[in-house]
Amino acid sequence: MSELMVDFIISLDGYASAEGWPGFWGMEGPEYLDWIAGEAEAQHVALMGATTYRLMSGFAAEAPSEAGLAELTALPKVVFSSTLTAPLAWENSELITGDAVTAVREMKRRETRELRTIGSLGLSRSLLEAGVVDRFRVVVFPIITGKTGRERIFDGYPDIKLDLITSRTFDNRLQLLEYTPTILDSERSGQGHPDPREQGPGQFW
Repeated sequence: MSELMVDFIISLDGYASAEGWPGFWGMEGPEYLDWIAGEAEAQHVALMGATTYRLMSGFAAEAPSEAGLAELTALPKVVFSSTLTAPLAWENSELITGDAVTAVREMKRRETRELRTIGSLGLSRSLLEAGVVDRFRVVVFPIITGKTGRERIFDGYPDIKLDLITSRTFDNRLQLLEYTPTILDSERSGQGHPDPREQGPGQFW
């Protein structure tokens, strides 16, 4: 059996990227980059959708020695897409055109290495909604991109309870938070916002 982890980097206001900003919002530091390189070397299977595949394979082709990219190229990668065609050009990449949730459930049964998503917002949301995600990890960058933010990560998500497993600070500014996610039942998650008059002090929405 294998575990599946959804893995994101986000701005404080929940965006995956921002127009006009550099990669990592220009806030990556040596401690964080060293951690990325170490994480990339850890044996796991990387899962992604077509958009992330096109983006990351392009980066790998243009800058193969950039932090983490050579290690990612060497890793086994599974790409879920109905628009791409096999064989995929990026080394060690397998294409699956069928249902991602069904495929991931089977991978969890037979795979011994950990499974991790890379980006792939729609894929990650589908896997979370299906209840097949064991761990949910975010690295929060201390930036708010209210005007320029792109790709809001949590829009359309079900209600999810997160139990903190571990946390860490990189370069005195980036926060890693790792959780066990629990999808709340539809009756509870469909109740909407509580009435502020029924909340205690400090709990107003």
